[in-house]
Amino acid sequence: MPSSLHLRSLRLALAFWFCASVGVPPAAAQSGTSAVPLPYAPSPSGDRSVSLKQLPGNILDDQKDIWLFPTKLIHGEHWWPTIGIAGVTAGLVASDPHTAPAFRTTDDFSGYNRVFSGTNTAALIAAVPATIYAVGWLRNDSVAQDTALLAGEALADGFLLAIPLKSITARRQPLTYTGNGPYTDSFFNGSHNPFHSGGFFSVHSLAAFSVATVIAHRYRQHRWVPIVAYGLAGAIGFSRLTTGNHFPGDVFFGGAMGFVIARYVVLPVQ
Repeated sequence: MPSSLHLRSLRLALAFWFCASVGVPPAAAQSGTSAVPLPYAPSPSGDRSVSLKQLPGNILDDQKDIWLFPTKLIHGEHWWPTIGIAGVTAGLVASDPHTAPAFRTTDDFSGYNRVFSGTNTAALIAAVPATIYAVGWLRNDSVAQDTALLAGEALADGFLLAIPLKSITARRQPLTYTGNGPYTDSFFNGSHNPFHSGGFFSVHSLAAFSVATVIAHRYRQHRWVPIVAYGLAGAIGFSRLTTGNHFPGDVFFGGAMGFVIARYVVLPVQ
C-alpha cells in the first residue's frame, strides 16, 4: 500500500475521532434568552469542576484514590471487578506461548501496522484532546474545553500509574523473540526504563481508552460517539499486538485501567 494512502487513512481516522468528539454545535451565543437544546448537545451535568488551574490539584487527588485503592479491597469493596480484571489478565498472560506466535510469524498486518504505528497512534491520541480544547476555546464552548481537560487528566493519571509498574515488571516485548518464543520468560527480563517500549502494561492502550471513555461519557447523547471512540481505541490497542510491542495481557490490562481511571476516578459514577 503506498505511503500516501497510509497517511490518508490515518488522517481519516483522526477526522472520525475528532468529529465524534466535537461534532456538536458551538455553545449558544450569550444573550438575554436561554439556549434552545440542540440534538447533538451533550449532557455532562454532574461532572467534576475542571480548569487549567485546578488540573494539578485534581491529578493529585486522583493519585491518592488510585494508590489507596487496596485499602478499599481490605474493607471488602470492589472485589468482583478486581477479580474479573485480574483473572482475565492472568489468563491472557498464561496464553502467551499460544497467542504471541500468531502475530510474530505473519506479515499479514504490515499495512495496518504502518498506519497504526506507535508514533502515529501516540500523535493521534495526543491530538484529540488538544484539538478539542482549541476548538472549544475558539467557539467559547466550555463543554468541549472541559472534555479536553478531563481527558488530559485521565491520561496523566494513567501515565503516573504506568511509570512504576513498567519499571518494576520490565517485561520484554514480543518482537524481541523469534518464531515460537518460548515467550514464558518475558517478565523482569526487559528494560527497567519506564519510558522504554514494552513493559507491563500498554500505555498506548491505556491512553486510547482513557480519552475514549471521557469522550463517550461527555457526548453520550449521540449514540454513535461511544461506538467511534471505543472502536478507534480498540484499533489502537490491537495495533500493539500486531506490531509486536505488547502481549495480549498488556493490552487488555492497559485498556481496562484506562477505562476504570477515566470512568470511576476522573468522572462521576451516575
